[in-house]
Amino acid sequence: METQHYHAVALLSGGLDSILAVKLVEEQGLRVKCLHFVSPFFGKPSQVRRWRSIYALDITTVDVSDDFARMLAERPQHGFGKVMNPCVDCKILMLRRARELMTEYGATFIITGEVLGQRPMSQRRDTLNVIRRDAEVRDLLLRPLSAKLLDPTPFELSGMVDRERLLAISGRGRKEQMALAERFALEEIPTPAGGCKLAERENARRYWPVLVHAPVVTAAEFRLSNIGRQYWQGAHWLSIGRHQKDNEALERFAFPGDLRFKVVGYPGPLAVGRQFDGQPWSEEVVCDAASFVASFSPKAVRDGIAVAVRVTCGETVREVQVMPARATVLGWAEDEWPVVREAIRADARARALPVHATPDDGRDGEAE
Repeated sequence: METQHYHAVALLSGGLDSILAVKLVEEQGLRVKCLHFVSPFFGKPSQVRRWRSIYALDITTVDVSDDFARMLAERPQHGFGKVMNPCVDCKILMLRRARELMTEYGATFIITGEVLGQRPMSQRRDTLNVIRRDAEVRDLLLRPLSAKLLDPTPFELSGMVDRERLLAISGRGRKEQMALAERFALEEIPTPAGGCKLAERENARRYWPVLVHAPVVTAAEFRLSNIGRQYWQGAHWLSIGRHQKDNEALERFAFPGDLRFKVVGYPGPLAVGRQFDGQPWSEEVVCDAASFVASFSPKAVRDGIAVAVRVTCGETVREVQVMPARATVLGWAEDEWPVVREAIRADARARALPVHATPDDGRDGEAE
């Protein structure tokens, strides 16, 4: 089958700005392959088929989970935003991947939905230039929504793209985008919020201990940390389901060497204890964790007696007798956001990385 060729590839988050940027270019008779990037922190692969239908776009999903986990483990060179969002490095990572895929699709340039001045960390003029430089896409990147406020690109100068039909949008307002959405008769206008989990404090509390304690940080650790309740005791990590859907997900994402905890004879959650390579849990930690897990079974707590907790590791299955206790001897805890925030800032200072105080919320412009 002959490979289909495109004039451009586009970073498509599914947010309004990225959709409009593609439509502006397609309106000029150019063919665009949309790339929807996914990781444990952003992306909606389940929506791609629907977006193809309602927006009439040609979309392919691109998984950058491992590359993203590696970037977090090594720390983003341009620092985190107000929470744990590496917005500048995230955009650089996606643009580099888009650049690599250009050859596969026969594309000449890359499109993003970035708007000058929309995000205080990653869409200032100086930062837009840094992103373009560090991603090595200086002569490949078109930002259609703000193009007339930026330097002309080679494909505008050559006439491939008509610069006069591009826009000069800036700032956080949405009036011009909404008018454009009406002109293109979009069947559905997506809301701008909810782009990246790393921009949310509650999620940062889940993710930061992984970076601190996991000997090797992979996407699998972050997928696990997205499920249920997350507790730590030193470098010992316990994930506890909140409902049946969580329990099923924990089974799916648990490693063969992980410990699985389940109270015997009582309704209660499944819990997974991550045993990092070379760091098996001692009997004291296993029993303490079992006691803590049992405390999430209300019926077991009400009976006020010792209960059996089944502990499974690979093919090994055994039971330990424990009293249900939320306040255990060793103590399992979730770090509060102020503690995590200070730890992130201290880590950045120790590595001589930027410390940002301005909020970037991971919305439409950040996940494109």
